[in-house]
Amino acid sequence: MPQTPPRIGYAAMLERFPPAEALELSAYAERHGFSGVMAADRFQPWVPRQGEASFVWTVLGALGQTTAGDLGTGMTVPTFRWHPAMVAQASATLAAMYPGRHWLGIGSGEAIDEHITGAYWPETAERINRMFEAVEVINKLFTASASGRETKHSGPFFKLESTRLWTMPEVAPPILVATSGPVTAKRAGRTVDGLIVDGAPFDKIAGLLDRFDEGAREAGRDRSRGLKVLRLHLSWARTAEEAMSNVMTEWPNGGMRFPRSDIRSPFEFEQLARLVRPEDFEGRMLVSEDPDVHRAHIQRYLDLGFDRIYLHNAGRNQRDWIDVFSRDVLPKLVR
Repeated sequence: MPQTPPRIGYAAMLERFPPAEALELSAYAERHGFSGVMAADRFQPWVPRQGEASFVWTVLGALGQTTAGDLGTGMTVPTFRWHPAMVAQASATLAAMYPGRHWLGIGSGEAIDEHITGAYWPETAERINRMFEAVEVINKLFTASASGRETKHSGPFFKLESTRLWTMPEVAPPILVATSGPVTAKRAGRTVDGLIVDGAPFDKIAGLLDRFDEGAREAGRDRSRGLKVLRLHLSWARTAEEAMSNVMTEWPNGGMRFPRSDIRSPFEFEQLARLVRPEDFEGRMLVSEDPDVHRAHIQRYLDLGFDRIYLHNAGRNQRDWIDVFSRDVLPKLVR
């Protein structure tokens, strides 16, 4: 039987490109063989040089008009800046506008985006518990609203008085949880439709997928229906020197080998980024001028079992990168 082409999408980096340019690049990528767009809900860039932070829901709504593939929020955080009910409404609206195209990616958050409301910034365990309670609220709203009923919620972190979503697609969007640890991955397998991995070292990722499947199996869920998504950061340019220069100047956070979830300001990140050296990207992010090296790297993740991979190239050379990968990389990838 002929093999199904893998789903390789474009990561629209709203912290790096103005919204109009992000729309143009996403459409350009789709015309050159990329399948779908993933964009994260950011309030600030990581470092000032990146320079942007547009509103993800507005951009995704516009992308629905300018592209034809899937539209993923990778990730939004319905726990600090957002009440889960607002994220549920935004997601349901997008799914109603573009049936079958939207998936809702949820994360536990980073202080750089979430501290802005002035709320207490808790430890990791509480952030994860808040995230899963938010998922519960969103699931309640999706389920009740699909049948025309109201629902309510009262939990440790969130309250929801009796209500429903009045705009609701025929089929609720799948909910995916971002994870970098095995406990969260297993819990996600028990409760949601899929998981997102973002920039984790390769040797950790197989274990995350296994724990997700383990959680799904324990909950009696169909593991084959779980959607496994990877956002893969890389740096390609015409020369090795340019590829390294791009990642050092445009995406130094990819080489940070220390926890960053408590850092509150792009200017603090900028100070820490000065500690990053070229060797820090080894094992964390591929930096190479060779398209075939990138192809083999992406293929390894497909072989692990990811259903969709969204690529982010660190340089400003987006169109050149898309041209080269559409010709020399994407056609050679297999499932």
